[in-house]
Amino acid sequence: MHIFRDGVFIVTGSGTGIGAACARVLASGGGRVVMNYNRSEAEAQRVEAECQSLGAETLLVQADVSDDAGCREIARRTLDRWDRIDGLVNNAAITKRADPFDLEASSLQDFLDVYRVNVGAAYQMARAVVPAMRRRGAGAIVNISSNVAVTGGGSSLAYTASKGALNALTLALARVLGPEIRVNAVCPGIVNTRWMPQSVGDDQFDALKRRFESASPMGRIAEPDDVADAVVWLLNGTTYCTGELVSIDGGIRLSGGQRPKAQKP
Repeated sequence: MHIFRDGVFIVTGSGTGIGAACARVLASGGGRVVMNYNRSEAEAQRVEAECQSLGAETLLVQADVSDDAGCREIARRTLDRWDRIDGLVNNAAITKRADPFDLEASSLQDFLDVYRVNVGAAYQMARAVVPAMRRRGAGAIVNISSNVAVTGGGSSLAYTASKGALNALTLALARVLGPEIRVNAVCPGIVNTRWMPQSVGDDQFDALKRRFESASPMGRIAEPDDVADAVVWLLNGTTYCTGELVSIDGGIRLSGGQRPKAQKP
């Protein structure tokens, strides 16, 4: 079913993980997908080929979204190609791994570097696409946040704080861009991507995965497609949802730290 036919959707950081999954789901629904990458060129090219094999029109743009000029270039090239922008997924993110229990492990520069991508890029991309969305009288933006914004966990204090700021930005943008443009965020827990073990370390990731699987009512960590399903619903499956921070965490917050035992019938 081509639920996104003729729609044009930009996904930042779409060479791997959640961004790649979002691109594929949008492509499979008939959307025209703009994929952005900064360094992962080979991976992004593979995702583009997968999207094209699904019958989608695609555009691949290399740009550093922490740079405002890069964000405006993505929007400009999208409009040059299709003269419309229907949706934006702000997925690009970085972390600076640091022991959160060691307050000397992170510097102010670490915070600024992480905020520049995780918060500043989301703002700059939104600013770049809003005029086109307003001309059409409709649009949707989804920010990829994290449940660490409410749990206080994460690979570093800088990363955790940046996701809290992204949630606040989501609410503020929803307030100022409505009613034409809806702005929401998804807040995944642990997701089975290449980025997770790189950001926290292989041993830490394995330990987190085991602990999550034993405590979550779902009994597993999320796959990228689990997050992508929620993202595309917020883009195109609802018309009256804005300013929401949607948890995609397998119900881990309900468990009290321990997975409930199965009850006999």
